[in-house]
Parts: sequence; C-alpha cells; structure tokens
Amino acid sequence: MKNIVLLLTIFFLSFVNAQDKKENTYKESNVILKINNDQLFGTLTVPDLSKKYPVALIIAGSGPTDRNGNYPMMKNNSIKMLAEALAKNGIASLRYDKRGIGESKASAISEASLVFENYTEDAKSWINFLKQDKRFSQLVIIGHSEGSLIGMITGAKANKFISIAGAGESADKIIKAQIGSKSNKQIEEMTFPIIDSLKAGNTVKKVDPMLNALFRPSIQPYLISWFKYDPQAEIKKLNIPILILQGNNDLQVTVQDAEGLSKSNKNAELLIVDKMNHIMKIIDGDKQANMESYNNENLPISDVLVNKIVVFIHK
Repeated sequence: MKNIVLLLTIFFLSFVNAQDKKENTYKESNVILKINNDQLFGTLTVPDLSKKYPVALIIAGSGPTDRNGNYPMMKNNSIKMLAEALAKNGIASLRYDKRGIGESKASAISEASLVFENYTEDAKSWINFLKQDKRFSQLVIIGHSEGSLIGMITGAKANKFISIAGAGESADKIIKAQIGSKSNKQIEEMTFPIIDSLKAGNTVKKVDPMLNALFRPSIQPYLISWFKYDPQAEIKKLNIPILILQGNNDLQVTVQDAEGLSKSNKNAELLIVDKMNHIMKIIDGDKQANMESYNNENLPISDVLVNKIVVFIHK
C-alpha cells in the first residue's frame, strides 16, 4: 500500500511539474532597433513553440515609463507581468524603452525638438522589425495609457489592436478638465488661452514663470503636436478587430473614456474590469492603496484582463 501511495505521489508531482514547465516555458532576449544614428532597446519574449504564434507590440504610457511599466523610484512591473502572462499562453511580445527612457536614454531628442510623431514613427519601426520575423503568425498592438493613442495611429499596420486605459479625448481637453476640476478661476484664466493657442498650432512667447512646468517654451512644440490627435477620431480610422480594456478603479482615465472609444468604432469590443486600476492591478482598498500599488512589484496584474487579451488574440 505504501509503495502504491509513493508511486501515486511521484506521478502526481511529475504531472504538476510537467504542467508548470509547459505553462512557464518561454525565452527573453534583448533586442536593438537602429533608426539612423539612434538605437532603441527592447525585450522580446517568445514562447517555446515550434509552430507560428502571434506577437504583440506593447507600447508603454507617457512620461518616464520604461518597458516594464516602471517609473524612476517606483517599480510595479505591470508591463513585464503582461508580457510573461502572454508568453505562458503562446503569445510572443516585444516591449521597449521609448527614446530618452531607460536603455534608450542616449537616443533622446532635445526637448525643443521632440514631437509626438517621434514616438509614432518609432512604433512603426518596431512594427516593421517584428514583421520581418517569420516565427510570427499575426501582429497585435497593445497600447497602454498614452501608448494607446500611439497604437491607434500605427494600428493600420497590425492585425488587431488592444487599448488598455487609453484616454478618450485629446490631451488639450484632458488638461483643461484637470485644471477645471481644481475650481480655481484664476488658474483657468491664465492657462486656457495658452492651451487654446497651442491647440491652434501657435506657440506662446510669454508664459508666467509659475506655469513653466506645463507650458515652458521648449515643451510647446511637443504639446502642439500632441494636441492634434483626437483618440476617438484616430480609432475610427481602424478597420481591424479592436479590444478596449478599462478598469473602474483607475485614478487617471475614466470608464467614460473607454466608452467614448468603443462607440467610435463598430469593430470595437469593450470590457470594464472591476476594481482594476491604471497599471492593470486589482485594488480592494482606498485611494492610498491604489497609489501604493504603483510601487508594488509583488502585486499581480488582473487575471480577467489577461484572460480577455489571450482569448481576443487567439480567436
């Protein structure tokens, strides 16, 4: 009897280990994209499969967000977790440091020369890079936060597009709404004319020093280029399957943003993930717990999100 129990135990452990090995078998490698004299750096994560499989280009959000979804002094590994989860489900991915960020820091453009199109052109170059790899059966773009807008603009080159926590309005409207929510008429009177001028494509020479963080002359060319794009207009141009994912515990982007995107394209499928925040993690606590998750690399991303993405890509 003891021998039978021992044999069953060995069989069970072998089966579990085989299953774990099957689910977790993937490889990661560093890749370099050369654009003229610049070099951009990324991570290619591929499942250990002999047949062709899909690949996703994951585009990170705004500011100093690196390829793993981390910020300076704040590590949550949200995008890294997404790449690993996709690989365990037979989907490759490439995530990258935008120019000026992480390993791609040396490819930074001076602030006065930087425009939004630098990011969209870089994404197109990564798309072309992936399309040359014969291992991949289809190309999916996954854009997170500001990466959603970049993904929409470049999405015509992909087979499918996924937006995660993507804004539903142009940046000028978002900034106005954020300023307006503070209920300070004086600030509105100082900033709204500047925003309107930039929206019209005109720089503003005289900016109050207290507004330099937002509207200093060197950043105005970027704002002008960014304000041009309306996410609802851009997503309307796509003629491919679209998945829009949004958490209802997001402190930065609203459910209404996602609904606006969804209504703008008949090919779009919408899923609101309960309790998910901006960095794809489930938050049961208050606002403080939400903010603390941005620096918690041990908190996993949403299983509901991952499962929906996997089903959408494979179907």
